[in-house]
Amino acid sequence: MPDRYETRRFRTAANGSPDTDLARTWVKAVGFGFHDSNRNDTFVDKVLAMYRTDNRELTGVYQAAPVAPHSLGPDVPVATFATLRKDLNIGYGRQLEAQLVTSVTVRGTHRRQGLLRRMMTEDLGAAKAAGLALAALNASEGSIYGRFGFGVATFERSIKVDTGPRFRIRHAPTGTVEMADRKVLLDLAPGIFDQVHRLTPGSIVRQEAYRHTVSGAFSRDGKEDEAIRCALHYDASGRVDGYASYKFAGWDARPYTIELVDLVAATGPAYLELWQFLGAIDLSERVSWESAPVDDPLGWALEDPRCIESADQRDMLWLRILDTGRALAARRFSADGTLLLDVADGLGFAGGTYVLNVSGGDARVTEAPPGTMPDLSLDVAELGSIYLGAVCPVTLAAAGRITEHTPGAALTARRMFAVERPPHCLTHF
Repeated sequence: MPDRYETRRFRTAANGSPDTDLARTWVKAVGFGFHDSNRNDTFVDKVLAMYRTDNRELTGVYQAAPVAPHSLGPDVPVATFATLRKDLNIGYGRQLEAQLVTSVTVRGTHRRQGLLRRMMTEDLGAAKAAGLALAALNASEGSIYGRFGFGVATFERSIKVDTGPRFRIRHAPTGTVEMADRKVLLDLAPGIFDQVHRLTPGSIVRQEAYRHTVSGAFSRDGKEDEAIRCALHYDASGRVDGYASYKFAGWDARPYTIELVDLVAATGPAYLELWQFLGAIDLSERVSWESAPVDDPLGWALEDPRCIESADQRDMLWLRILDTGRALAARRFSADGTLLLDVADGLGFAGGTYVLNVSGGDARVTEAPPGTMPDLSLDVAELGSIYLGAVCPVTLAAAGRITEHTPGAALTARRMFAVERPPHCLTHF
């Protein structure tokens, strides 16, 4: 990195430590990058307390040379980057720790200086050296992260559900739904989410902020969100196995709309019965949800699936394989077989030609002898895309993103990389 910049990495320390002001200014710099309003120290300190729980590492790039008169001071980073580590469900309940990349900003006046590339490559290299096999992020812009080897691995969509007279779900309840004080989710939400996480490929363990947000204990303005309501689902034995956190959009919104903050259900009946509750809320005609699954059982359970208006489908989780051998060996596969994969990696972390041999669902991964003809050639980004089973190798081959050397190899990969349930990530970070 040019001498005009210096990089500082630090953990979020408790109030009163030497790094307190450094961390506060870093958080405010992230706010500049994402067009947030300026936050006071009380708000920022609450955010930093959550960061401490997650053990986030914060990175800032600072101007080493004197700054321009009247401009932001040298204590305000011109680029930011943060990481935390959480488990990712990689299918069949198997967990793999991932390096989660977040809070990536570069001030517009300091772009094209190589700041993002330097922060990203140094962090990915450190993660691999620490033994992690993959990294993940949510992308604010779709054109940025492919060049760093990240590939789209899960999707989500926004939906609007008409809960008028047409809304009827073909399901006889086996449990019950009861309303509760929203604050119970501070304690209950993590445990309920854990039930869902262990069942759902593509799911990532949630960060500390989630329980505060879904319970209304902490909103975007730092205050409690008194508008949030909570409903709990109880199974036949009385165990809580799902919840809905929601709010009324207001009397000015037409049609009258319930906005889902979070919907977490560990079983199919819990999911449908929470929707039955939401569809029966008085003085409302629509439920909107920004994080709905693409492959959603709700549409198949409704007598009239056209009650669902899907407004937007988009990429959600992006994966970056750091160690091909470890990542493949950690997975359980849906079909036995052998594939020779030639993986290209422009950053040099995970490239090579590998023999993937699956027997009884378990994988043995070895490096192929030099000169071996692969079945498939693909970039590490495409390997990240097919890794969780949400992206079809046959589709990528048709798009020219995967080269098939052995006829039928892409279909073989599709069968092998399939997972037991549709992948869905309910954790934004």
